[in-house]
Amino acid sequence: MTEDELIEAVRVAVSDRGLPPPASPADVARAEAAIGHTLPHLLRRLYLEVADGGFGIWQCVSLTDNGEWYSDEQDIIEVHRSWASSIDPVLPPGVVPLMDRGCAMWTLVDFGTPEGHIWDWDPNDCCVLVPTTLSLAQWLTGWLEGWIQPGPYSQFRIHEENCPSRHARAGH
Repeated sequence: MTEDELIEAVRVAVSDRGLPPPASPADVARAEAAIGHTLPHLLRRLYLEVADGGFGIWQCVSLTDNGEWYSDEQDIIEVHRSWASSIDPVLPPGVVPLMDRGCAMWTLVDFGTPEGHIWDWDPNDCCVLVPTTLSLAQWLTGWLEGWIQPGPYSQFRIHEENCPSRHARAGH
């Protein structure tokens, strides 16, 4: 799927959600300045062309306080500040919480990568905050095609060699 096709598919998939209007370029610039990194191109387009939050298998947080809260925080700036000031987990530079999946699980996106590499926070799994094998485009495609389901991302996580959960799943 091209980026244009992916954006249109997301727009169609969320058309019945009553989402807020798209963010403005000024909203994007404000979020980027507060976070200290530019949004990956695809994510920028989703906020500017689809909606200011609420898209995705769960609902991505908004860039602005638009009255719709898709997590316990009002917008991506507030959720990033909350995570950045936390001792655990320690956020790698550029990794930004994007979607609250419930049960304390979060999907995060790496603003420091052009493709928006996806990270996973699942306190019920080993190594807690880890990268996945997915880019933002792959993650969205998985949602649209049904192979990304609500719940854990265990099959997409990149575990360190010394992770006990990884060895248990591999039958070691």
